Amino acid sequence: MEVNAQSSTNYLRVAHIVVKEDKLDAYKLALKEGVQTALKREPGVISMIAVSDNKNPTHITVFENYASIEAYKSHILTEHFKKYKNTVADMVISLELNDVDTIIRGDKKSIIQ
Repeated sequence: MEVNAQSSTNYLRVAHIVVKEDKLDAYKLALKEGVQTALKREPGVISMIAVSDNKNPTHITVFENYASIEAYKSHILTEHFKKYKNTVADMVISLELNDVDTIIRGDKKSIIQ
C-alpha cells in the first residue's frame, strides 16, 4: 500500500488529554517513546504532533494523522501502543478523542510548488 500524506482518505483524530501534574514529566517521556515508535514501525502512521497548553501544561493535545481508518485500527493493536496505554494509565485524569475532517491543509512547500 502506498502511503500518501496528502490523500483525502486520511483518518484524522485529535486527542485531548489531561495529565496529573505530578506525573507530567513521566507522561511526556512515555508519549514521546510511543509516538517515535509508531512513526518508525508503522507505515500507516503519517504524523503525530503533541502540544501542551501554555497556561495549563497538563492539558495535552495530540494531532494524529493516519493513512486510513484501517491504519488507525492496526495502530491501536500494536504492542507499543498497548505499552503506552498501560504506562500512562495512572497518569491520565481525562481523555477525549475526536475524529476530525480537514478543511484546508497547507505548508510552505506545498504553496511554493
